[in-house]
Amino acid sequence: MAQHKSNRALAIVNAAAQGGYAVAAMCCYNIEGIIASVRAAEAKRSPVIIQLFPWAIEYANGLLVHAAKEASDNATVPVAVHMDHAQSPEIIRRAAELGGFDGIMADMSHYDKEENMAKTKELVHFLHQKGIIVEAEPGRINGGEDGVEDTGDLEGILTTPEQADEFIELGIDWLAPAFGNVHGKYGPRGPCLDYDRLGRIHESTKGRIHLVLHGAGDFDEKLFKECIKHGMAKCNINDAMNNKFTDVMRDRAGKVPLTTIIEEGTLAMQKVVEEHMDWMGSTGRAGEASQVI
Repeated sequence: MAQHKSNRALAIVNAAAQGGYAVAAMCCYNIEGIIASVRAAEAKRSPVIIQLFPWAIEYANGLLVHAAKEASDNATVPVAVHMDHAQSPEIIRRAAELGGFDGIMADMSHYDKEENMAKTKELVHFLHQKGIIVEAEPGRINGGEDGVEDTGDLEGILTTPEQADEFIELGIDWLAPAFGNVHGKYGPRGPCLDYDRLGRIHESTKGRIHLVLHGAGDFDEKLFKECIKHGMAKCNINDAMNNKFTDVMRDRAGKVPLTTIIEEGTLAMQKVVEEHMDWMGSTGRAGEASQVI
């Protein structure tokens, strides 16, 4: 496994993998999401990862990235900043030059396998030189979400241990396996996850890279715990938190001052983050991540 001793993201997830729990990576679209994530982490004495999409750079020209970096620097618990689903070399290079990111997901999964791997290898070298760790996705995690290209029309390809090995050879730090998980909604039947496949991937990669859970939109505590038992050390959370903010906006707009809406929306998101920290077992584990850092 590549080592970047001063890298917060790597240290936080290393500690989670060693401790048998997972760290919540909260997908934030606004300053309220960033504040909610850090407040939850401090309230629960838990590490957390603030996760931004390329949209954050395209929309705000780096302002949200700088806010996330400042929030992580000032937090009293370990907080890292990661870019999720960066889907072009151009946006990855732009994000790296901006500064503020501990990790970036080089998501070339919409290319064919050979081009995916070639681009990923080149980006790993570039990002590691800047002290930024790299997450990648072998196989295909279908579906779309805000800020991510919709791959729902493409054939779903589940990750194999052999594919995982090929990506590890590229020098990546984290791997996002496809084992039946999808971005967005799962539909009436709910998640149908291949835990045997996930377990085999974990056994073959353990000690070399850490596994990341995508597509946890409809997950409850039981599903999270099962995924963590099978090796997940970082779990991405999007709609579960952000839908609470839009719920507050819908219910309170025109009835209370804007500042009240913002404060209530932030608190509603914070409660969701705290709940997920309890589910994932990271509550009270801030000290362990600090020791690794």
